[in-house]
Amino acid sequence: MDHTVLFRLAVFATLLVVMGLWEAVVPYRQGKEQKRAGRWATNFALMICGAALSRFTIGAAMIIAASYAQGQGWGLLPWLDLPAPVAVLLAIVGLDCAVYWQHRFTHMFAVLWRFHRVHHVDPGFDISTAVRFHPLEIAVSAAYKSCFVVILGADAWAVVIYETLLSSFALFNHGNVHLPRLLDLALRGLFVTPDMHRIHHSAVMDETNSNYGNILSVWDRLFASYREKSREDDRRMMIGLDEFRDRESQSLVGSLLLPFRRTPSVQQPRQSPQPRHADTDA
Repeated sequence: MDHTVLFRLAVFATLLVVMGLWEAVVPYRQGKEQKRAGRWATNFALMICGAALSRFTIGAAMIIAASYAQGQGWGLLPWLDLPAPVAVLLAIVGLDCAVYWQHRFTHMFAVLWRFHRVHHVDPGFDISTAVRFHPLEIAVSAAYKSCFVVILGADAWAVVIYETLLSSFALFNHGNVHLPRLLDLALRGLFVTPDMHRIHHSAVMDETNSNYGNILSVWDRLFASYREKSREDDRRMMIGLDEFRDRESQSLVGSLLLPFRRTPSVQQPRQSPQPRHADTDA
């Protein structure tokens, strides 16, 4: 298990440096909301809080679930008795579909949105946004994914590969970078790209509620949540949530307490009249 942690950390650190350099040399969006100091301090502090919680509570939940399910012969994939490479590939695809729906559920149900909105409050969009999650959302996510590991009967190494891909794509997809249009469209045929995911962080409701994919873009197309482009040029579109642009919401303490705050009213909402999400106290 220590080896898998080191492997994932090495891949994450390498990609963090690569994407950070790409953003620094050729940033796509340039505005005051992209200033790094305060945002990065909060976002990476949240990452450390989440990592600490995982380390001492549910950090190994998915690996333990995979090992136990394999030992008991539980799950769909062992029942199908497929060749190992095929089983690993199907486990990765199955987990990615499950995480697509997890993400979508966090936008559908009020109690889940309260925690997930910590990720969307960020008024900028760069690699630090990829690690901006409330620690309790990370814990719930680990429990949810562990259930699907058991249902699938996923091999432990399939879980390691998937989690490594998930964190890698999170950094890539939240990058303040831009791909040539033809390359972007070609990649979008199968994978989520930064230009695709940036729309998901728009301040406009129906754009926020689209493009939920993490690794594979096919789920958004299959389940009718795909949006090719934003209404406004994505260099200029507003990022984040209009309800939470105050300094408190951007701080570490404010971010940790954000799920327990009432949603303030917005004087000039960007979205259409229906509620942004299922949050009935909005």
